[in-house]
Amino acid sequence: MNLIKYFKKIDRLSDSITNSIHNFKKYGNDDDVSDNTLISLKQVTKFYRTTHHKKFILNDITIDLPKKNIAVLGKNGAGKSTLFRLLAGAEYPNKGQILVNGSISWPVGLTGAFQPSLTGRENVLFACRIYCLDDDSIQEKINIIKEFTELGAFFDMPVKKYSNGMRARLGFALSLVFDFDIYLVDEITSVGDAVFRQKADEAFKKLLDKAHVVMVSHDMSNIKKYCAGVLLLFDGMVYYTEDIDFAIHAYKTGQYEKLISKKILTES
Repeated sequence: MNLIKYFKKIDRLSDSITNSIHNFKKYGNDDDVSDNTLISLKQVTKFYRTTHHKKFILNDITIDLPKKNIAVLGKNGAGKSTLFRLLAGAEYPNKGQILVNGSISWPVGLTGAFQPSLTGRENVLFACRIYCLDDDSIQEKINIIKEFTELGAFFDMPVKKYSNGMRARLGFALSLVFDFDIYLVDEITSVGDAVFRQKADEAFKKLLDKAHVVMVSHDMSNIKKYCAGVLLLFDGMVYYTEDIDFAIHAYKTGQYEKLISKKILTES
């Protein structure tokens, strides 16, 4: 595609793409966050209005999460995806403040921001331009992504022709080529076939050597393998624990308040 035609497409679609990608760009850091804190929530409330009432995702929550790899567990509808959007800066709380100790990624593997009429290469190029990279850095990242995804000729085809697995590969690779202090991860190592999943798992392990992750996973073995703490999310409340087995038990039984109250009494 020639540059004139490409930039005409970009001009028509820039608002939607920019909103999708730029909002995930970086939440920033704050002097009020201690060196040992990864993320700090200060009196954070997030709710959605329904026909008859407010659905609280977070209800006046204040908590400091330590600098560890943290899993987020909660039943469907508890608000895990909303929490991720809040952490990434794609949405804002109704009240309170979220402080992040360093730079934070968009959700790793995000594919919703891809413009389907653009090719994989063009979507990658646009994301790189959003981050104001120079031409040499952009070409380097394009080469890395093309090789990692193994998309072959599809890399230069419109994303709308991709299968879900191909889109997931592109989203995963795009996330990894940018450096963040904290990565938001949602079931990402499950993409692709067995060979690609192995490659994704190895890349994810390398990621942990240089950054922290906050992850959502329905695979309890992954939580045990990668995470040192769990944030339980339920009924607008949260509870952080480094007792992974306890957190998994509470999640599987759904008896959050009963088990947490018992645990607190036992430890007091």
